Amino acid sequence: MLIRTDSARTTGIAFAIASAFCFGGSGPFAKPLISAGLTPLQVAWLRLAGGALLMLPFALRHTAVLRRAPRLLLGYGLFAIAGVQVFYFAAIAAIPVGVALLIEFLGPVLVLGWIRFVRRRPVSRSAAIGVAVAVAGLVCVVQLWSGLGFDPLGLLLALGAAGCQAAYFLLSDSEADVDPFALAGYGLLLGAAVVTVLARPWRMDWALLAGQVDLAGHGVPALLAVGWIVVLSTVAAYLTGIIAVRRLSPPVAGAVAFLEPVVATVLAWALLGEHLGPVELLGGALILAGAYIAQRSAPANRTAEPVAT
Repeated sequence: MLIRTDSARTTGIAFAIASAFCFGGSGPFAKPLISAGLTPLQVAWLRLAGGALLMLPFALRHTAVLRRAPRLLLGYGLFAIAGVQVFYFAAIAAIPVGVALLIEFLGPVLVLGWIRFVRRRPVSRSAAIGVAVAVAGLVCVVQLWSGLGFDPLGLLLALGAAGCQAAYFLLSDSEADVDPFALAGYGLLLGAAVVTVLARPWRMDWALLAGQVDLAGHGVPALLAVGWIVVLSTVAAYLTGIIAVRRLSPPVAGAVAFLEPVVATVLAWALLGEHLGPVELLGGALILAGAYIAQRSAPANRTAEPVAT
């Protein structure tokens, strides 16, 4: 029995790492599409619509959840899916991928702020320490002492993604018994529907998808980048993440998910030439450490892992 447990844990960690890698590649492969002429909304729509199509069979197997937890599905689709993707892709159009994702992972910190100041519930000392560490990291990443080192609008959009991630944590606290496949499937379907209205893909220059985009100084087919963000950064990422949570536990899988900004930063450096200096890297480490402490310090009944992008 112990061997099977250890084996399941090892497999779960492998799936969690794979999920973090797949999610971390969304920004580095989406940004070339934006640079080629597509809008962030159009790229978000391509990702969500493609993911929704591939996840449709899972959604159809769980139609009962539409009656049982409609508010959770609505909130998940609007915030954890559509909101996170739109804000994140809009942010990376203005600031480096790594910076945008590091700021997005402030979600657990915002959750603690909501618990303390809106719900007026006490938080632990370790939670307060986590918030302080994460905020110090944010100051380093944006270089606040020099009047912001990055585009202020991009930073605000990244904070919007963090807010949507925090909303998912709070939603999961109220109704966490929905099958993860159903949650991901219907979330993608609803998110795709919402972003369709905003992105108006019928006005998109579809000819761009037949061309090439610049990646690591080389021209690669635009459809290859689209395929990456749909198949790997959406479907494979969600499915490996679900398996990881089931074989480990949400807190452990959530801890491994903090590898995602690291993966995104490394890929952005290798594929996009986006370099972060020592101060930004130090700030990123502080943000991840603080957010991790904050996540671990939240009330025990909140079991969701970070929403990946």
